[in-house]
Amino acid sequence: MPGMVLFGRRWAIASDDLVFPGVFELFVRVLWWIGILTLYLMHRGKLDCPGGVLLSSYLIVLIILLAVIICTVSAIVCVSMKGTICNPGPRKSMSKLLYVRLALFLPEMVWASLGAAWIEDGVQCDRTVGNGIIATVAVRTRTWCPVTLQQGSLSSTSNRTASGTTRSLTRWSAIPQGPPSCRSRTTDYDLVGGDQLNCHFGSILQTTGLQYRDFIHVSFHDKVYELPFLVALDHRKESVVVAVRGTMSLQDILTDLSAESEPVDLECEVQDCWAHKGISQAARYVYRRLINDGILSQAFSIAPEYRLVIVGHSLGAGAAALLTIMLRGPYPRVRCYAFSPPRGLLSKSLYEYSKTFIVSLVLGKDVIPRLSVTNLEDLKRRILRVIAHCNKPKYKILLHACWYELFGGHPEDLPTELDGGDLTQPLLGERSLLAHGSPAYSFSSDSPLESPTKYPPLYPPGRIIHLEEVGTSGRFSCYPAARYSVKWSHESEFSKILIGPKMLTDHMPDILMRALDSVVSDRAACVSCPTQGGSSVEVA
Repeated sequence: MPGMVLFGRRWAIASDDLVFPGVFELFVRVLWWIGILTLYLMHRGKLDCPGGVLLSSYLIVLIILLAVIICTVSAIVCVSMKGTICNPGPRKSMSKLLYVRLALFLPEMVWASLGAAWIEDGVQCDRTVGNGIIATVAVRTRTWCPVTLQQGSLSSTSNRTASGTTRSLTRWSAIPQGPPSCRSRTTDYDLVGGDQLNCHFGSILQTTGLQYRDFIHVSFHDKVYELPFLVALDHRKESVVVAVRGTMSLQDILTDLSAESEPVDLECEVQDCWAHKGISQAARYVYRRLINDGILSQAFSIAPEYRLVIVGHSLGAGAAALLTIMLRGPYPRVRCYAFSPPRGLLSKSLYEYSKTFIVSLVLGKDVIPRLSVTNLEDLKRRILRVIAHCNKPKYKILLHACWYELFGGHPEDLPTELDGGDLTQPLLGERSLLAHGSPAYSFSSDSPLESPTKYPPLYPPGRIIHLEEVGTSGRFSCYPAARYSVKWSHESEFSKILIGPKMLTDHMPDILMRALDSVVSDRAACVSCPTQGGSSVEVA
């Protein structure tokens, strides 16, 4: 883990980062050495020509030089495999080996230059030998440069819940750009934002299967605290649907990062109403558009008997949840389906209040429904603690992760938590972990999580339906298609960020929709999910 010190400065690579670059160079060098040796053995009898002795000497020295480099790189790879992430002691000879490798780089380049000069002088020998030397020079100029600087740096920068349209509209955050339905057309709906060619809207039509006349308002306007959204009529479910788009732009990311809490002024009797500032501002923007611009009034003037349903994914799910709370007064029948919402959204009182009209859906180990400022601090502490006590070399951990990603299977019984010891101080330098190697070592300073924090704890919205994969499947595994179990979960089950290969992919809307489709199509799955109180939530 500590960066290596070479030439009086510390580099952004560790001594255990050179396994894979070294193996790659070793593979190339061995093939190269075998090729040169074969060339020399097959054609040494044809070197009795003007300059032949020179070429013979050149090839012999080149074979010896390559053999020395191969031995040096092999030693670098073997040493890099030793020790653990935070125990570089067995790798203390690495800097000397790298100095040797760098020193060998100079004669290698000089010998390549001499070979090019001799060939240029027109040595009259077997043409195959000449071509072989030319190839040697060409390969050498393109081969791996000093192992410390080039390859090493690369290593270190180490529902159907509201089915039909309501479900389809959550795919909005993953709509492709410019589908076949892009065309110019006189719109029958309000269109705001840059979609002059109807490309984005064409994607929405293709995804939802609705008609032009079903849309009341479509806004692609996108700024910080101002999210794109649409309002449509779902005649099959008799609903006015408001869909809020998730994160897709830099402006949306800035909205996400405004993670401090702010009080929310709501027309309800709930005390201590706090929420994520960025998402709260975005929800307030959509609320003003819907109410002040008369968009909802227009929708209900067309279908007064319909109910109001609000959906969104990720950032859009958080905004949809807060928007639902804001609209609870004028529209008491409003319901919200939040797909993969962020955890750090609502204060405890608002979380409890939202349970009666908001349902959240979370897939697997999705990181976003577990993401909050306090959880990030906790994750940092846990990662540093695991790294400090890990007894596996880095290359084995990476190989296992690649195997799991490609072929699935059950992860080995590697430690992810510690029975003893604690790590509460942020890692300010490499030496802090190395100077105290005892497994029971504990920093004496207070934990940032135990001291008063600028960010009060926030919670996800509503009741939570958790979809978990049953069994495992890899990209190239022979296991059957993934199957999922469905259960109601308490928010405390999402109080820690879980590290896994699917912690990011489980958040993708297409993956979530695929899992929902799998659950609904599986006849063995329940058509409704029983609540903790014995009632059920409609998922038809």
